[in-house]
Amino acid sequence: MFSCYFYSKEQSHRMINENILALVRKHFPQIAEKGLQEEIASVGRSMEFPADTVIMEVGQYVKLVPLVIKGVIKVSREDENGGELFLYYLNGGETCSMSFTCCMMNKKSEIRTLAEEDTQLIGIPIRFVDEWMTKYQSWKNFVMQTYDQRMLELVRTIDSIAFHHMDVRLLEYLQKKAQATHSKVINATHQDIAYDLNASREAISRLLKQLENEGRLKLGRNKIELF
Repeated sequence: MFSCYFYSKEQSHRMINENILALVRKHFPQIAEKGLQEEIASVGRSMEFPADTVIMEVGQYVKLVPLVIKGVIKVSREDENGGELFLYYLNGGETCSMSFTCCMMNKKSEIRTLAEEDTQLIGIPIRFVDEWMTKYQSWKNFVMQTYDQRMLELVRTIDSIAFHHMDVRLLEYLQKKAQATHSKVINATHQDIAYDLNASREAISRLLKQLENEGRLKLGRNKIELF
C-alpha cells in the first residue's frame, strides 16, 4: 500500500470520472466529504450486471467492494452440502459488509451474490477500503453503519430460522423480495424459493397453496402476487 506522501502524489495525477462522481453524490449522500467523493470517482469502476448473473461466488477472493447504484443483489450462504440459505438483499445506496470483512482479512468469500435485476454498481479496489477508514470520517461512519444494518438483518434471519415455522419464514421471504424489487408480483419458481429457504420444493408448494387459500397471495405460472 502506498504511503500517504506517495498516495497523494499519485492522486494528483488521477482523472476524476465525472459520471461516477455524480452517481456517488446522488445515491450515497452519507459519503459527504468532497475529497472522498473525488477519490471514489478516480479509482472506482462503473460495472453493470444483467439479471440472474452471479457477481461473487463462494470461495472467490474479494477484489472490489460494491457500492450499489441501482438494481437488487441477493446475498446467500452455502452450507457444507451445497444447500443455499438466503440472507438479505442489497439495493441502491447500499453495500455489502461481508465484502469489507473479506477484503480486510484477505480471505475467500463465504457468500454468493446474485443480481436479481439488472444491476449497476461502483466497484472500489480493496486496497483503499482500510486506508479510507482513517482518512475520512464519513467513510468510517458508512462502513460502521453498514455493519450495524447487516448485523440486524442476520439476527432477524437467525430468529426466523430458530423461532418461526416454515409458513411464517416463507411469507417473510416473499415480503422481503417484494420490498426489494418494489413489486408485489414475484417472478420465481417454487424450486427457486425452496433453494433460498433450504427447504424441499414439495413443502414450499404446499405452503404456497395454503397461503393462497388464506387469501394472502395468488399463484400463477412461475409468479406469485402478494395481497
